[in-house]
Amino acid sequence: MDHDMGMAAPPPSTMVMMKRRHFMHMTFFWGTKSEVLFDQWPGDSRGMYALALLFVFVMSFLVEWLSHTRFMKPGSNKLSAGLGQTVLHLLRVGLAYLVMLALMSFNAGVFLMAVLGHALGFFFFGSRAFAKPHNG
Repeated sequence: MDHDMGMAAPPPSTMVMMKRRHFMHMTFFWGTKSEVLFDQWPGDSRGMYALALLFVFVMSFLVEWLSHTRFMKPGSNKLSAGLGQTVLHLLRVGLAYLVMLALMSFNAGVFLMAVLGHALGFFFFGSRAFAKPHNG
């Protein structure tokens, strides 16, 4: 009896891909065995996992810094100021998307580091805690 229902066998390249299949979490989980941003990174190493957490923290902190820091002087050339603002916006949005992609690993440690990085970045650069007093 033929049970393949008229379907041909998959090509050999697909067979290799089937053997290499691994499980991807679709809910939050705790653990150091994860993939963050790149294939097989950080892998099974606790040191590399700590580095990945630090990387996510720094990226989210930089997003807040870029969001709340003014780099252009008020009297500068409009075209160069506009180009500068565009480049900074590009960096900020690019970093924000990388943080979002890291969060898609569904690793709870990555989530906590991203939130902590954004919170501390806002505290230092966006809140009034370190604001210079205005002389009126």
